[in-house]
Amino acid sequence: MHPIELERRYSAHNYAPLPVVLARGQGAHLFDTDGRRYVDMMSAYSAASHGHAHPRILAALTEQARRLAVPSRAFYNDRLGPFLAELCCLTGLDVALPMNTGAEAVETAIKAVRRWGYRVKGVPRDQATIIVADGNFHGRTTTIVGFSSEPSYRDGFGPFTPGFRSVPFGDLAAVERALSAETVAVLVEPIQGEAGIIVPPADWLRGLRQICDANHVLLILDEVQSGLGRTGAWFAFQHEGIVPDGLVLGKALGGGVLPVSAFVGRRDVMDVFAPGSHGSTFGGNPLAAAVGLEALRVIADEGLVERSRTLGAHLLSRLRGLRSPALKEVRGRGLWVGAEIDPNCASAREVCERLLDKGVLSKDTHDTVVRLAPPLVISRADLDWAINRFEEVLHEVACAPHPVAA
Repeated sequence: MHPIELERRYSAHNYAPLPVVLARGQGAHLFDTDGRRYVDMMSAYSAASHGHAHPRILAALTEQARRLAVPSRAFYNDRLGPFLAELCCLTGLDVALPMNTGAEAVETAIKAVRRWGYRVKGVPRDQATIIVADGNFHGRTTTIVGFSSEPSYRDGFGPFTPGFRSVPFGDLAAVERALSAETVAVLVEPIQGEAGIIVPPADWLRGLRQICDANHVLLILDEVQSGLGRTGAWFAFQHEGIVPDGLVLGKALGGGVLPVSAFVGRRDVMDVFAPGSHGSTFGGNPLAAAVGLEALRVIADEGLVERSRTLGAHLLSRLRGLRSPALKEVRGRGLWVGAEIDPNCASAREVCERLLDKGVLSKDTHDTVVRLAPPLVISRADLDWAINRFEEVLHEVACAPHPVAA
């Protein structure tokens, strides 16, 4: 049976993959079962920021796997401490709690800020509220989808956990109106990824920092996608010169080979945890810690943050220079761009299918946006080649004239 038919038969239909069967990856390229090469403009939602099969990360993985992989956190291991120390040094925060997936790290953050609210701020028991943003994407657990504004994420999965107030993304006044004595945290993405690479107004994060400081509220940033160089800085919050009270990391933290995540925070926030209050069988295992530490070192040693900044500026410049009635808007930062397609011309899915035929891999979001977010190791030549293919597709699906917004 063909791999696609086999997967369709035995896999739950919670994804709608493009019709390609991948078998191998190397750097910024992926190869299908027929040996055809593609330029990866998706990076597994930033999980493959280092590229595929990075030799240093594979070496760290295999060396550690031979030594010790999963002894559980019932014991200390010699790899976790150095990894968490590096995370804290990079983020400017004090303590890290390792988990596996981004959603797990978000759930960890929710538990932390609620307990902080009760034990430090003095919020009455079970009355804590967290302010979130419309259009958010923080994962797929029942708690998280409960405060999503996307109907398809929520449909049929209630009842949902109370304690969340959602406001328009990028609207400081709306945050201030949503505040109450029971507000313990503001939880947002610095740039919304799944919503379509939505960039907030300038100084929005700085404004959030000021609001939170003035109201004894924690600022928690979900940088699962935006962190670790994706936006042209180590972390997106650095573009505005602030430091959050808590930071959620994942995806690229695993170097493209393992699920590795963490919630990193101020000491007084993290000190609410005690033995038995939170845990994970696989979180903080030495295999993940070794890979995570090497992933951080590769970003630094190979200058991937600066590479994202310079190549990202080139990507945005070229895309904004395209003149096509099919292209409504281009937005993003670093090597993380959303191209809004006019639905009167084509769906974003159709654009991605046409790109696939030309040897470029990407994926649509919300029917109208094509994500262009290659591994940070991509060469300028490969990036330009992919942009050229995108331009060809725009010409193929062009319809009535429509102005391009920068």
